[in-house]
Amino acid sequence: MPSTVIRRFEYRPDSRELLVEFVTGRCYIYADVPEDQAAKMRGAFAKGVYFNRHIRGRYAARELAKPWSDDKEPH
Repeated sequence: MPSTVIRRFEYRPDSRELLVEFVTGRCYIYADVPEDQAAKMRGAFAKGVYFNRHIRGRYAARELAKPWSDDKEPH
């Protein structure tokens, strides 16, 4: 099911970072997210609900100045 809150997300296991782009266009990097949390979010029926219950407020986050693209590193 497509999320009404999250446009897309990407997990980087080497750095344990979860990049999340919201439908508003705002992008955040969540630090030190365990790989199993990212896998559970990927498999969740409602990504936004899972994110709000298990990621938001539990991991340090910083907002990106601009959205990341598929071929570039986040800014």
